[in-house]
Amino acid sequence: MKNLDIFIYFIIFIKICFIIFVLIHGYLKRTGKLNSELDKKAIYWKAKLEFIFKALMAVLIIYLFNPRFTRETIIDYETKVLLFLFGIILLITADWSAFFEESAWFIKLQTILGRTDEKTSN
Repeated sequence: MKNLDIFIYFIIFIKICFIIFVLIHGYLKRTGKLNSELDKKAIYWKAKLEFIFKALMAVLIIYLFNPRFTRETIIDYETKVLLFLFGIILLITADWSAFFEESAWFIKLQTILGRTDEKTSN
């Protein structure tokens, strides 16, 4: 097994661990145990694993698309899935409020479309 394959499987393992902690947090939220010790640990590890996943995906992208090396970049199925999931995660975790709520063009668009509240009346 090549080093790249081991690295990709490690990223998949990190993602599976992340999903497990998301499910634990969701279960505890449904059962009303949000501030329990287990929920605090689940939130802690969920955040850490999300950061690790993003860092590992950044390393993978740098490795795959490094312009200094003239190797042919062949992306297998697992790598495609990881890049797809990484894109989805980046979209979901992006700070959308900074883009939409503070943008002058978006406030004007809201005014044109008829939204009138405290933010758009300034």
